[in-house]
Amino acid sequence: MKVAFTTSDNVHVNAHFGWAKNIDLYEVSPDGFSFISTLEFGGDLKEDGNEDKLVPKIEALKGCTLLYVSAIGGSAAARLINRNVTPIKARTDQDKIDDILNELVKTLKGNPPPWLRKILLQDSKPINFEDD
Repeated sequence: MKVAFTTSDNVHVNAHFGWAKNIDLYEVSPDGFSFISTLEFGGDLKEDGNEDKLVPKIEALKGCTLLYVSAIGGSAAARLINRNVTPIKARTDQDKIDDILNELVKTLKGNPPPWLRKILLQDSKPINFEDD
């Protein structure tokens, strides 16, 4: 599964979704994780109420399963959930991406909680393009 992290330093989950200039993408499985790429965004990202700034980010996260953020607005969270991307708020701005990834791998190897099992089952369904 693809997992994304909003970050300002590529180490910590320390960026608000709407303001994030960087989102790191990883592939995660029970066997481990690997870095895919850093998505970079420009423009006036700090402007509150500008919902248009979210569109490129939401589009870029297509195919992601989880998105870890330091903060996210309700509107953005709802739009991501509608695209089957589950936003998760980090406990603090000091949460390290590697620590979260290692915990995810351990969880996938064991017995994932019901909410994650549900997401994984949704991801494994065949895509029906007629519904788009």
